[in-house]
Amino acid sequence: MDSKHMQIGEVATRTGLSLRTIRHYEETGLVVPSARSRGGFRLYTETDVARLMVIRRMKPLGFTLGQMRDLLEATDRLDAGALDIGEREAVLEHVRTYEQAVTEQVERLRLQLARAEEFAATLRSRLEEPVPAPRF
Repeated sequence: MDSKHMQIGEVATRTGLSLRTIRHYEETGLVVPSARSRGGFRLYTETDVARLMVIRRMKPLGFTLGQMRDLLEATDRLDAGALDIGEREAVLEHVRTYEQAVTEQVERLRLQLARAEEFAATLRSRLEEPVPAPRF
């Protein structure tokens, strides 16, 4: 278990997420601070930071909060390790479904990126064209 606790500001810096976003993820149940200080400040561990990074990586792939919660619950169950063989296989299959959807979304994003890069190259080539000489 992590022993070092961080306040939300440090976690925001480490994850690149805003304080508001981290609080929102807490309100929606995606992440729960590991502890609270005597003054009531949220305290997070490295495990919490890792979870927030997983959430951060899901967001640009179009995951809804419900899907994030569902996938995190599945991976939490796998991490807990208290599943019989049948339960474990069912959870793994559930995670595989997400993995397949993510792979498909990554391919769509690659295609969009390639098109965007082609467009940027087209614009650059227009900027590099020689200026026609003035006609008199």
